[in-house]
Amino acid sequence: MARKRIREDEEAVIDMTPMLDIVFIMLIFFIVTTSFVKEAGIEVNKPKAANQSKQKSANIFIAVRENGEIWLDKRRVDVERVAANIEKLLAEQPTDVVIIQADKDAKHGIVVKVMDAIKDAGIDRISIAAAKG
Repeated sequence: MARKRIREDEEAVIDMTPMLDIVFIMLIFFIVTTSFVKEAGIEVNKPKAANQSKQKSANIFIAVRENGEIWLDKRRVDVERVAANIEKLLAEQPTDVVIIQADKDAKHGIVVKVMDAIKDAGIDRISIAAAKG
């Protein structure tokens, strides 16, 4: 019986290149398929509603505070600039729904102006956020 001697300088080596290739491909896949939500940037005191439904595909949120401030993408926006800002966000990531988070004490006229600006930007589906009541 002849025994094979393994030299000390010879070691079993596992090639890590294919595993690293798969990890990088998965990383690229997740980056490309991720959808980013454009939050309004503030919390509002939403009105309560008994009947409500969830929106699944909304990526743009607009908040209207009780004092009439409009927040979009974590910054304050004038009502005249809402349509331009939405068009910019739509160029980055298209969506067909915009959600308005209006404070329960916000003036109705401001919310209607925001809705008109959203329509001017080309969005037909507008939802109003409400708290469970």
